[in-house]
This record gives sequence, structure tokens and C-alpha cells, in this order.
Amino acid sequence: MSDSVIHSIAGAAGGISFYQVVIDTIKREGVLGLYSGLNSSLLGIAVTNGVYYYFYERSRGIFLRSRAGGKGLSTLESILTGIIAGSATTIISNPIWVVQTSQAVRTLNQSADGAPQEVAVKKLGFLETIQNILAKDGIQAFWRGIAPALVLVINPVLQYTVFEQLKNLLIANRTNKLRAAGAAATAVAVLSDWDFFFLGALAKLVATGSTYPYIVMKSRLQAGQASALKYKSSLDGLLTILREEGIEGLYKGVGSKLVQSVLTAAFLFASQRRIYEITKKAIQPLTK
Repeated sequence: MSDSVIHSIAGAAGGISFYQVVIDTIKREGVLGLYSGLNSSLLGIAVTNGVYYYFYERSRGIFLRSRAGGKGLSTLESILTGIIAGSATTIISNPIWVVQTSQAVRTLNQSADGAPQEVAVKKLGFLETIQNILAKDGIQAFWRGIAPALVLVINPVLQYTVFEQLKNLLIANRTNKLRAAGAAATAVAVLSDWDFFFLGALAKLVATGSTYPYIVMKSRLQAGQASALKYKSSLDGLLTILREEGIEGLYKGVGSKLVQSVLTAAFLFASQRRIYEITKKAIQPLTK
């Protein structure tokens, strides 16, 4: 089994590890109903991270094999690697996110005298939502929001570029200190799980903070909101939100998003490395 496939498996598993902890906690506390959409989120995160890690590691391996000396990726190579992996992931996983953001269906009932009653929200299951989207809008609806989603490829590009460069700097700094302290000239510092945790959190903070307005745009389109479907383009949508809702409209919900995405990335980077090592060790006897 190739390293790319192992990284893909580890990325998918690492991506859902934090959410599994959340699910277990909610079950113990008896408030699982507050997170009824978590199952589709888990599927989306597993597929997204699995596909991304596969294409990222394949592309990264090609760049690394083309050079000598064991150097890490340059900034340009990190960006190109991220664009390749991000574009593939976006196209493959977009249908899952469309379903996830469309699961809440609003219904308006009328009283006997014809007056509108309170709007009710029904939470559809994953398969029910797929059927509802197909019946209402057709198969092309699974790729609505794909334009801003492709623009948002820059999000993981920024995330992995920042992570890769910070990781290289940290390893180089610690390696120099090791050698200065008398270690062998070939000694290379090894980062801990906590190093990966904090580097992953910092990288995601930079990426999400920089691209959040397009995250808002993508979510509105994927959810099939009537106002969003009238936007002429992603740029027109951003300008419309800015005009009608102000700058705060472009950053609506940014606080909770940062907490969720930063923690997820931190756990992902830390657990993916550990799962990768465990998986590779486990399959070594099978590949001999």
C-alpha cells in the first residue's frame, strides 16, 4: 500500500476523531438531539480529508522525488500541491456539503381562516434530503455553490502552506540546536503531537480568517436560499451582502466557525500523524 493511500486513510480517520469525542460526550449528557446533523458532517469531513490527503500526498511525493537532499517543499510547491488537492476534493465532496446544508426544510402551515401559522422546521435524514433535492432541483443542484467552493480552494492551500512552512522552520530551528549541542551532523529534530496540534490550529486560523466571506457565500448557495440563487455571480453575491447587510454580513457566525474549524484542524493534524504511523506499522508485515 502506498504512502498516499495510508495518508488518505489517516486523514479521514483523523478528521472525524474530534467529532467522535463530541458525539460520545453528548450521548453521556443526553443532548444528542442538539447535533442531529452531525452524521452528515462526519461523512463530509471523512470524505473531504481522505480525498485531500490522498491527492496532497501524491502531489507532494512527486515534488519531493524530483529533488535531492531531503529538503521540504518550497512555498510555491506547497501552493501548487494544495491547489491540486483542493480542486479535486471540492469537486468530489461538494454534493455531500449540499446535502448537509439543505437538511433543514422550512414548512409554512395555514390556519382554517387562511392566516399563516408559525413556520416549522423539519430535519430531514441524509437519504431523504438527497431525494428532496433530486425531486426539486435535479442532479445539477448537488454542485450549486461550486464556483465559490473552488475559490475557497485557497483556504486549504493557505492552511497547508502555512503549516508546511512553519513545520519546516520549527524542525530546522530545533535541528540546529541539537547539532549545536553535540548531536550527530545527520540528526534531525522530531516534532511532537502537541507541535502538530498547535501548528495545525495556527494554520487554520490564518486560512479561515482570510477566506471567511467566501465561506458565507458558499454556504448560502449550497443551502439553496432564494436570495442567494438570485446572485449573478459570487462577486455579485459578496457585494450584495455587503450592501444589504454591511461588513458584519460577510463575517456572520465567524466566531463559532473559527472555534470549530481551528479545533478540528488541530486535532486533525495531531491525530493524522499518529494514525499514519500506526497504520503503516500495522501493514508492514503484509507488504513484505
